[in-house]
Amino acid sequence: MSRQSLLTRRAFVTGVGASLAAAAALPVISRSAFAADNHANEFRIGYQKAANTLVLLKAHGTLEKRLAPHGIIVKWTEFPAGPQLLEGLNVGAIDFGYVGEAPPIFAQAAGANFVYTAYEIPTPRAEGILVHPDAPIRTIADLKGKKIALNKGSDVHWFLVAALQKNGVSYHDIQPVFLPPADARAAFERGAIDAWAIWDPFLEAAKRQSNARLLADAEGIVSHHQFFLSARPYAQQKRDVIAIMMDEVGKEGVWVRGHYSEAAAQLAPIQGLDASVIEAGLRHYAHIYKPVDADVLAEQQRIADTFADLRLIPTKIVTKDAALAVQA
Repeated sequence: MSRQSLLTRRAFVTGVGASLAAAAALPVISRSAFAADNHANEFRIGYQKAANTLVLLKAHGTLEKRLAPHGIIVKWTEFPAGPQLLEGLNVGAIDFGYVGEAPPIFAQAAGANFVYTAYEIPTPRAEGILVHPDAPIRTIADLKGKKIALNKGSDVHWFLVAALQKNGVSYHDIQPVFLPPADARAAFERGAIDAWAIWDPFLEAAKRQSNARLLADAEGIVSHHQFFLSARPYAQQKRDVIAIMMDEVGKEGVWVRGHYSEAAAQLAPIQGLDASVIEAGLRHYAHIYKPVDADVLAEQQRIADTFADLRLIPTKIVTKDAALAVQA
């Protein structure tokens, strides 16, 4: 590991630790109530197959080794996408997860009790809008009136809204078709939809296996941040566990950036995709994580305000309310 990578990881862990330490100043759910909880000795992590770093961390087992001396048992639960994962967090089924920038907005508007823990630097090439190879659709503006599949409340929901707005098309002038990735691909391949907003590795797989044409990725449209989120009670009571988690995530990110082919080979049987497809998708993500700061929360606020204006969420929210502390 290079000296720069070590310094970056140490700064990241220090920053996350500072954010977690601020939890003591916030309203705290009863410590005794938390200690009495049947899951107090567990760390329950929600993940998606597309969340490469967490999938690799699970496969490598290094987190379990780090937490075992603390008496903490790690439990992993798979979700099909971010919105479903955050519903699991909202009902208390998990303590921690990794999602795109839109799911936290919907979750906060629904009253979910979570906090932003860290984020991945922008990865705009990791999501895109696909169309059929022979479709007359050549620009985003051509999507007006078309059926577009997307996973409701996921990161591509924001990407699609922003892409349409940038090209003078109202979100209300398209026909959104809400489908999870597997169902959306099936609908796309049988011609039931005109376009599909999707993220990697599903994006790269459809381009190669279904001959889909990339209409646009998110470059120059949205940042496409990814976020690590924690249930607020867990973050307040188990700051040491969260800090260890983020340390291991940072190490995993460094490893992936130096071993794309090996990482793809390990993920292939897990994700059920060809290693070359996974490697291409891996290279679209940054695998660099930082503590949440004021700038990234301001970006989240812009998303929240736009969704409220479009009535995609029922009420206005303040995104910084879901942060333990903000790095200026």
